Amino acid sequence: MRGKRTAMGAALAAGALAVTGLAFAPSAAAVTPQSATITASCGIFGGGSATLTATQSGTSATITLSTSAITAPVAVAQDSITSTLTMANSAGSSVVFSGTKNPAMAAGGSVSVGPLPGTVASGDSLDAYGGSLTMVIFGVTVNCTASGPQSPGPFVFD
Repeated sequence: MRGKRTAMGAALAAGALAVTGLAFAPSAAAVTPQSATITASCGIFGGGSATLTATQSGTSATITLSTSAITAPVAVAQDSITSTLTMANSAGSSVVFSGTKNPAMAAGGSVSVGPLPGTVASGDSLDAYGGSLTMVIFGVTVNCTASGPQSPGPFVFD
């Protein structure tokens, strides 16, 4: 009986510590919506619907862009596309997300870049419309622009 009480006391103490730890854990920042779609034009390289996915941790954020409307003309190695995504901010400035991050893509496969890192401030409201995406693939520069606002709306960062 005494062993059961000791075990029960230890379990209660561990539970109390876990709850206390959760109470003092930093809360994760949130961006809403987490994904949005745009219609983009990339000149002679094509265009169509693309999905943007955003994440946030404090002032650090990432955005990933993927589309099946634009395909890779040749096989592309992982992390070989240099991308710069400029997002229009409702405050009048712009926020840049850039990096060399992409999955490997087969010839004819869907194009995806990111997650591209950037820095955001609380309250930033970012939209691809009014911004641009520049990708450098094998020394060829591809410029894309959105033909209208994101749907369901801009990314708003906490």
